[in-house]
Amino acid sequence: MKILDRYILTTYLKTFVSVFVILMLIFILQTIWLYIKELAGKDLDIAVVFKFILYFLPKLIPLVLPLTILLASIMVFGSFAENYEFAAMKSTGISLQRAMSGLSVFIVILAITTFFFSNNVIPWAELNSYNLRRNIAKLKPAMLLAEGQFNEVGTYNIKFASKSGDRDQFLENVTIHIKGDNGRTNATTIISKTGELASEKNSNVLKLILEDGHYYSDLSSNNPRNRNTNPFAKSTFEKKVINIDLSQLNNVDFDEKSQTDKYNMLDVAGLNKSLDSLVKKSEEEYVTFAKNLELRSSFVNNFLKSVEKNKDSAYTGNLLDVLDTKKKVEILEAASRTISTPKQIISTKKTALKISEENINKHIISLHEKFALGFACVILFFVGAPLGALIRKGGIGLPMVIAIVLFLTYHFIGIFATNSAKKGGFNPILASWFSTLIMLPLGIFLTRRATADKGLFDFDSVIEPLKNALKIKPKDSVDYRFLISYKNNELINVINHFETLGHDESCRYEALKVLESRGNTIDSLRDMGLVINEDFDTSETIIRKDYKPHSKFAIILFIIGVILLILHFVFKNNKMPSLASASIQLSLVSFVLFVIYYIKSLLNIFKFYNHIQKSTKKPNLFLIILGFPLYFITYIFLNDKIKEDLKLICLESLK
Repeated sequence: MKILDRYILTTYLKTFVSVFVILMLIFILQTIWLYIKELAGKDLDIAVVFKFILYFLPKLIPLVLPLTILLASIMVFGSFAENYEFAAMKSTGISLQRAMSGLSVFIVILAITTFFFSNNVIPWAELNSYNLRRNIAKLKPAMLLAEGQFNEVGTYNIKFASKSGDRDQFLENVTIHIKGDNGRTNATTIISKTGELASEKNSNVLKLILEDGHYYSDLSSNNPRNRNTNPFAKSTFEKKVINIDLSQLNNVDFDEKSQTDKYNMLDVAGLNKSLDSLVKKSEEEYVTFAKNLELRSSFVNNFLKSVEKNKDSAYTGNLLDVLDTKKKVEILEAASRTISTPKQIISTKKTALKISEENINKHIISLHEKFALGFACVILFFVGAPLGALIRKGGIGLPMVIAIVLFLTYHFIGIFATNSAKKGGFNPILASWFSTLIMLPLGIFLTRRATADKGLFDFDSVIEPLKNALKIKPKDSVDYRFLISYKNNELINVINHFETLGHDESCRYEALKVLESRGNTIDSLRDMGLVINEDFDTSETIIRKDYKPHSKFAIILFIIGVILLILHFVFKNNKMPSLASASIQLSLVSFVLFVIYYIKSLLNIFKFYNHIQKSTKKPNLFLIILGFPLYFITYIFLNDKIKEDLKLICLESLK
């Protein structure tokens, strides 16, 4: 390893470890604060608390590691640029890619390690943390009785409006639901105006004294008819004492693992096995469901049996036509009665099938996230390193802000994509990779700009088109309105002898525009003494007669499509399905036509630059791709670029 690679790697590792430790501590504190309600008041041993933190540490890696790589890359390479170390490297012929090459190997190794970590350690942590939380939740629930909500204590659900006293022992407006033998339904309800927790804080018996209340209990009858009337017993009491045994609830094994098959607890092999089982089970459910519906359509078989069959002929007409009117009415009535039950079954089964689909999607997302995390580390390195070189700022200030903004963008895009995919609104495979794929073009763009030693943004290329679109002229700009008062022959003289008259080249172009605005063609101007190359005619024809109409149609169709799309959601939210459907259909038509005219305008642009033999000045591919979703911005930049290039060609064509 060369001295330079060792120096860069050592500097990066120092920053990486420091940032990783700091961020991990921050996220650990945030995790403890998030779950403080589950831990507080449980009288937990310090070993259990450390176990809780230990199990949650690996789950924080998908958040901490990408942010660490991004922030450390910006800080290190920003510091190199700020202290002119990159300038020293470039003076000896060492490019940015060469400086990043040794560190890139480390990042790739780290990405591979991250995959194995996410495949083995994170599922283990998910398994243990989930079951530990469930076990902690069983421990001393009486200590966590909260106001205004139901608190589950064994088979009791206790709710009260407020509590008071030196030990919060006095309760107001108490409602208690007691579960039945099946453990699901609430068989008994107790309502009292006041209550008191009379047991000691660390007692294994929760003693609750209720006063001035009512007692409602469901009664089960052996007669099915009586069950439909929902009989119950009601009584009134002045004082009632309830003792709830907590000894079994507090006797919790923290190492018990009752849940082991959740999607986030499985490695790649386990997820593939579960996916195969879930997909096969889903297919079997659909087949069984279809057969069930077919069996319920018994009237079809009865209908076919009632028809006299002729084995020597095949009837291809309407089946109802072979029956008389009475039989037709019977068949239609039977069909109407028969279809009501399948409709109810479909409605009920739809929810179950949707849950099954969501479960499959969660497994697919969990599988691909294990691979995507490693790639994200590599991509974010190639975002952070060139970005640091471009902003030329090390330390904690600006790099921290930029890193957090970029990471939040990456993180929330991933959250929105995966949440949508779980519900079936987005492809689950693409959702796992979506945020990484969004960062990929940014990494390529920043690396190219840093390699070319350009600034982060070329503000002039952004500001100038906007100024031209808004017709904002700089203070030192020349006003050519005086040309309007010139006669045609005087304007021709300005074009041909601008230097003698003390004008600049832009004055020649403005004079030509004035002549064209008066209805003069290039050929008629030649007859008047204008000397201009004939190739300019073709260039101007391509832009004025082809590109401009196509680009105008494209921007109009784009705006119409966006407006109709917004109206679709407005109508949908206001429960106007017919208008919502019509607006989305028209919006799709507008966008399809927009794409056609956008492609036509791009072909015109390429034709123009090929004609003037300046292919290197073609629009950037990134700008062209950006033009589809953001054409209202791209339209301004493309028009300004074409206008400037046409002006240059015109000046070159004037002799």
